[in-house]
Amino acid sequence: MLVVKIGGPAYRIGMGGGAASSMVSGQNDAELDFNAVQRGDAEMAQKLYRVVRACVEMGENNPIISIHDLGAGGNCNVVKEIIHPEGAKIDIRATVVGDHTMSVLEIWGAEYQEQDAILVNPESRGLLEAVCARERVSMAVIGTINGEGRIVLQDSVAIEKCRCSGVPPPPPAVDLELEKVLGDMPKKTFELNRMNTLREPLDIAPATTVLDSLKRVLRLPSVCSKRLNWRYMLNWGAANKRSLDPKAMARLAVGEALTNLVWAKVTSLSDVKASGNWMYAAKLDGEGAAMYDAAVALSEAMIEPWDCNWGGGGGDSLSMAAQASGEVVKAPGNLVISTYVTCPDITKTVTPDLKLGDDGVLLHIDLAKGKRQLGGSALARVFDQIGDESPDVDDVSYLKTVFNEEVQNLISDELIADGHDISDGGLIVTALEMAFAGNCGISLDLTSLGNSVPQTLFAEELGLLIERICGKKPAFNWRSSKDWLPCVELEKEGLKNWHEPSWKLSFTPSFTYDKYMTAVSKPKVALIREEGSNGDREMAAACYAAGFEPWDVSMSDLLNGGITMNLEELCLLEAFYNRADTFSLGVCNGCQLMALLDWVPGPQVGGVLGADGDPSQPRFVHNESGRFQCCFTSVTIEESPAIMFKGMEGSTFGVWAAHGEGRAYFSDYSIFNHIVGSILAPMKYCDDDGRPTDVYPFNLNGSPMGVAAICSPNGRHLALMPHPERCFMMWQFPWYPKNWDVEKKGPSPWLRMFQNARECMD
Repeated sequence: MLVVKIGGPAYRIGMGGGAASSMVSGQNDAELDFNAVQRGDAEMAQKLYRVVRACVEMGENNPIISIHDLGAGGNCNVVKEIIHPEGAKIDIRATVVGDHTMSVLEIWGAEYQEQDAILVNPESRGLLEAVCARERVSMAVIGTINGEGRIVLQDSVAIEKCRCSGVPPPPPAVDLELEKVLGDMPKKTFELNRMNTLREPLDIAPATTVLDSLKRVLRLPSVCSKRLNWRYMLNWGAANKRSLDPKAMARLAVGEALTNLVWAKVTSLSDVKASGNWMYAAKLDGEGAAMYDAAVALSEAMIEPWDCNWGGGGGDSLSMAAQASGEVVKAPGNLVISTYVTCPDITKTVTPDLKLGDDGVLLHIDLAKGKRQLGGSALARVFDQIGDESPDVDDVSYLKTVFNEEVQNLISDELIADGHDISDGGLIVTALEMAFAGNCGISLDLTSLGNSVPQTLFAEELGLLIERICGKKPAFNWRSSKDWLPCVELEKEGLKNWHEPSWKLSFTPSFTYDKYMTAVSKPKVALIREEGSNGDREMAAACYAAGFEPWDVSMSDLLNGGITMNLEELCLLEAFYNRADTFSLGVCNGCQLMALLDWVPGPQVGGVLGADGDPSQPRFVHNESGRFQCCFTSVTIEESPAIMFKGMEGSTFGVWAAHGEGRAYFSDYSIFNHIVGSILAPMKYCDDDGRPTDVYPFNLNGSPMGVAAICSPNGRHLALMPHPERCFMMWQFPWYPKNWDVEKKGPSPWLRMFQNARECMD
């Protein structure tokens, strides 16, 4: 087999990773720590993912025999592991590099991301090269399995220089017997000392009111906003619970993972797969022992009582300490549990927004059976304390029973309207989150069970809130950009008047006619994508559901076909544009491209479909907020010539939107007036009453008069910024009115768009 590397080029990134994590605390230096930082490339990650997915979808023809991602330790880890135990000779210079000043050591040990090592049969090499070339992902054959049981690293550049100079070749840079590196190694012994931590009970001034405590808790970033991805802050509670009792922290980690998972119908609790990542300063006194205790508690809790399958675990970092100015700075020890399981019915899910109004009954399922410890809680933090007793999971079998026999059965029978696990901030914050999301008020009748009011309201013991027969409040105080602040104030003011959107449909969604779905020959639709494109799989699914035969076409396919951005290509595009039997749809990035090509509203309005474009034509620029916006927003469909909106006029409903540059900009306002006067803006962002609006957050990008789409005068070319392909089925809607005559497993109103296009092909 060939040893192959695919993905992005090598850079001097993460070079100190292996070295820094191997150092005894206090011996490391700042440069080493800095060089340990890994940095990713999301665009390359997506391209690499497309290559791997394309290979997997070939089934028996999949060229990839074995695969391993490059991470900690770089090539010197991933390559030796994928060739174990047979061995291979590796040419380090065959690696594709982005920095040609890198040494052999740096190419071999740097932890650059978005690369995989794979094994490929020689006869599949051409197929893999074609797939990689199509997605513009580099591929390099760096060696061949030889069965010698060794990893031999050679520098072909140095060898060639010696040959030309007539001197003996240099010895291999690496020559190791794999079994001695990856085989049964002698066990190491670590001396771990437990340390007693001084614990003091929570001490809050008697004059402190519940409202004062609640205001403080609601200001915590880990409580008030899930928009912030601040790992340290979000994990503060777990870290401080660990300092009180590492065993309890481990059990709680799994418990909280399961109480998050329970809101979707799963095959069985025993089917849940789990993995753990440890982040500890394990070489410091007390920390290694605490991690050991947590690991033992974790295994005891998971293996037998919960019947979970331990999918593996690893030390993301066991050197969470550094020396700065003569002082050792230690990060809190932490354990992250990840779980996943099969969902047999994606429509059997529960969301956390209160839905039933005055008829709703909110129930608390107390998994702690009356215990209310405040140690490590958000309440403790806002008073600069930790506390003395941590929450714990005392009855694992009870949690198992609630998961399997209660909540899962209620979800199956559709008897739960909404639900939320008790999390940061305790029961009171959980209830408020559900009320915020449901835009309603609540009246709580709480029983203290002998606990104090702070314990009853703010303890973070495991538990569930359910509404029988589902959000986070925006964090206004944590925004600082001057572009963002006006939008923050608008959203803050708008919260006072928000109400349930008054959506309406002028048609009834339905599945595509059988004659289109069963047709032997279906109209072909090309889904053209470029680097950075996304949503093409959803678009293919939507087109297929409407009776089209979708084709995946990358720009590299067109370029390899001899087409370049020149007069010939522009003539081809113009010919397609002017045909009477074609249509085009541009969504998000595609919308921007159609505007740049002057396809909307089109050359009929004064523009010229040509090489330089017409600067007077509309463009889509940065959102008025200056931020990327991703949300489910309301739009209204108005009268227009757009063929894809035929029969949808007068409808108002929701759609997914996700863009940073979605604001329609008109340098020549006469073009805008023409678009409005000629009804060439068929879709507009609207408020809760269905009225087109300029006001944030209903209009999430600031387009004038709420313009969300522009079409050509003949209606065959449509550009829109939101993503209808992401919600053409009702189960993709996060919310819809209870009085809608639709099936959750059925088509959404957006499928009608694609069905209209299909009917125009007859």
